[in-house]
Amino acid sequence: MPAPLKLAVEPARGLADHYVQGLLVCFLLIAGLLVVFITRIGGILRERDARLAELRQRAVEEEHIVRIGLLASGAAHELGTPLSTLSVILGDWQHLPTMASDGELHNDVLEMQAQVARCKSIVTNILMAAGETRAEAPTETTLHALFDELAHEWEQARNPPRFDYRNQSGPDPRIVTDAGLRQMVFNVLDNALEASPDWVALDVRCEDDAVVVVVADAGPGFEPGILRRLGTPYNSSKGRPGGGLGLFLSVNVARTLGGRLHAENRPQGGAVVTVTLPLAAIAIEDPDDDGQE
Repeated sequence: MPAPLKLAVEPARGLADHYVQGLLVCFLLIAGLLVVFITRIGGILRERDARLAELRQRAVEEEHIVRIGLLASGAAHELGTPLSTLSVILGDWQHLPTMASDGELHNDVLEMQAQVARCKSIVTNILMAAGETRAEAPTETTLHALFDELAHEWEQARNPPRFDYRNQSGPDPRIVTDAGLRQMVFNVLDNALEASPDWVALDVRCEDDAVVVVVADAGPGFEPGILRRLGTPYNSSKGRPGGGLGLFLSVNVARTLGGRLHAENRPQGGAVVTVTLPLAAIAIEDPDDDGQE
């Protein structure tokens, strides 16, 4: 019949004793487990610290955006009154007999009126866009119509020598958009035009349930330091006060919509900025799909 195994315990024999060997095995197992657990705990703590640092950085950036929005809104309110006054004065000048008799002066007044009207329109857009990166004033459209309208509006406003626009997105779902999305695309296009006055390209396509917006230019490209700090405020090589806010705001708008913004230099020269947005973040759910299985 089975019986308990009796081992002679002779610690004086050192490692030759089976009891001492068992103690050594237990010690090694405990030491190995401690190393594994401590390593895992250290990794978790490092991930937590990195996450907290990212959240703190995002909070600082969002606070910075709020301050910029408040500054822009305040400036727009302050500019509204003098622009309205200029518009009234120019309207009175237009009907003066001396202005009507002098064709060149009359044309100058008309041009000034047009420019004042444009300034008032810009101020109005700033006031409308204040806070709208959170989709406070959404409008319904389709994917093709949105980017066709954005491309046409930007081309008419900036009038670049060459602007190549291609909309290769196959599906055309109904989407909801706001001024934040529009301003993000305009910021990227404006930066490309400033770096490459002769040529700018805009490509729109759909990949894996996401809309991909690609803006390319033939300028000098991004400096390595700019790419490393992409998405931080005042990250610009233009050397003027307040520079670098366009891409900073664009990165945060893309992040708010659940997407991302990536920038790189082209091998043949120039730069490419790619904005990827999930369609689910802007698409309107069809109520007819709820009953389908």
